[in-house]
Amino acid sequence: MSLFLPKLTCKKDIDEAIKGVAEKVVVLRFGSDDDSVCLQLDEILSKTAHDLSNMASIYIVDVDKAPIYTRYFDISYIPSTVFFFNGQHMKVDYGSPDHTKFVGSFKTKQDFIDLIEVIYRGAMRGKMIVQSPIDPKNIPKYDLLYHDI
Repeated sequence: MSLFLPKLTCKKDIDEAIKGVAEKVVVLRFGSDDDSVCLQLDEILSKTAHDLSNMASIYIVDVDKAPIYTRYFDISYIPSTVFFFNGQHMKVDYGSPDHTKFVGSFKTKQDFIDLIEVIYRGAMRGKMIVQSPIDPKNIPKYDLLYHDI
């Protein structure tokens, strides 16, 4: 867990962050405080938070404390990072079947900064889905699991 990033601990806090932040990308990192990949991602997020403060607000969400959103966004792998702009869920085409979230940690701080800039610019133009600027070899690969209900 990062000591420098705000932590959202309940559905109400998450809803307020999503709906209350205007003209900025809201970044929600879903994960666990004791997972090594989450800690690696938190370090990247905290190191870039100040530089991106005009474009993004970054929050940490523990998957165990927000089960409603964990199910809603189908957070099967942690960490998973979800993006919003003016209350709207922003989707990113990473070249994978899932455009709703980024799964895993970013390889570099620059990858995260580039992604936020692309999401921000796209959102300011009214786009709800943008193309990922991250080199495909820097995007973690995983298999999606689908369950029939």
